[in-house]
Amino acid sequence: MTMTNSTSCSEPKAQPQSQLQSQIRVPATYMRGGTSKGVFFNLADLPPEAQVAGEARDKLLLRVIGSPDPYAKQIDGMGGATSSTSKTVIVSKSSKPDHDVDYLFGQVSIDKPFVDWSGNCGNLSAAVGPFAIHAGLLPKERIPANGIVTVRVWQVNIEKTIVIHVPVVNGFVQETGEFELDGVTFPAAEIQVDFMDPADGDGSMFPTGNLVDDLEVPDIGTFNATLINAGIPTIFVDAEAIGYTGTELQDDINNDEKALAMFERIRAYGALKMGLISRLEEAETRQHTPKVAFVSKPKTYQSSSGKVVTDSEVDVLVRALSMGKLHHAMMGTAAVAIASAACVPGTLVNLAAGGGEKESVTFGHPSGTLKVGAKAKQAEQGWVVEKAIMSRSARILMEGFVRVPSTVFD
Repeated sequence: MTMTNSTSCSEPKAQPQSQLQSQIRVPATYMRGGTSKGVFFNLADLPPEAQVAGEARDKLLLRVIGSPDPYAKQIDGMGGATSSTSKTVIVSKSSKPDHDVDYLFGQVSIDKPFVDWSGNCGNLSAAVGPFAIHAGLLPKERIPANGIVTVRVWQVNIEKTIVIHVPVVNGFVQETGEFELDGVTFPAAEIQVDFMDPADGDGSMFPTGNLVDDLEVPDIGTFNATLINAGIPTIFVDAEAIGYTGTELQDDINNDEKALAMFERIRAYGALKMGLISRLEEAETRQHTPKVAFVSKPKTYQSSSGKVVTDSEVDVLVRALSMGKLHHAMMGTAAVAIASAACVPGTLVNLAAGGGEKESVTFGHPSGTLKVGAKAKQAEQGWVVEKAIMSRSARILMEGFVRVPSTVFD
């Protein structure tokens, strides 16, 4: 056999740049916050094209999550094919006085090519504080050996302040613990999250000026609704008025296309009445907000884990839809809306919870129960809430890099 000096197969030939870098990698952290999961980014780590709002950023986040996916599985991305797991977060040092970090939330549509920036994720808010510490966005002198770090967050989407109380042990964020949160399998460390002045704009929570409105929805009917903008714009309706008991679980709603269509129609007409959209058609491109929820008086039911929730354990039952599906537990921002509405005498939530003045309620959701607090008062512009409080937990699941095709910005 004749030997030659030709290049051997163990020495690969140089490849065009496009082949060598068929994917780009972006530093990222995959975190659970409350009953949601999302991909977290430090703004400074994003490709330059995606460091500013616009089409390039949306393209990147869509590809990271694996959307749009006509199969609705997000197999080729980090998303988990539910509204609770199709989420992205961008955090940076704050540009606002007296704040530590800016937090921008992007709800990624599963089957459509858009990212909804119209609202916040209350569950992932709990993870922003720990992420900011892990990412070095807080000065080292702010981190005690043991104690609580108070992280002041500017929520960019809704232009509100969130205060996150992060436990620290031996100089590190404490992630494990004994705090149990229904909807999350394993216990973890408790993180208190304070939503400051959670109502929209000038502080008025009720965009129509009414605690209860007549909501007319063609082909469905006219029924009472509390339209509130606290935490996230939410439409509360009475469960019985739309044919439900308030004890429903996900399969009772999400396997019923007719029911889902009804809720989407209610959501669209509610958004119109709240002034969030000017034309009905706009609701299709604003899936994240508003939310629609139905409430009822306490009843005993079996949660999705098989645990029995008795009527004596809860003040009110609430079921809420997110991105067109019944949520497996409760969105954090909707929990703020529940707390705010429950503490204003005369709203549907308050009446279902027994009426009268309240500063906290325990509500039942498909996965169990959650206690939330809020203090409401009347001001010149109407009812306002100074602060809504709830406990969550958060944990880093994975950190490193996400990879996306280098053609993502084409």
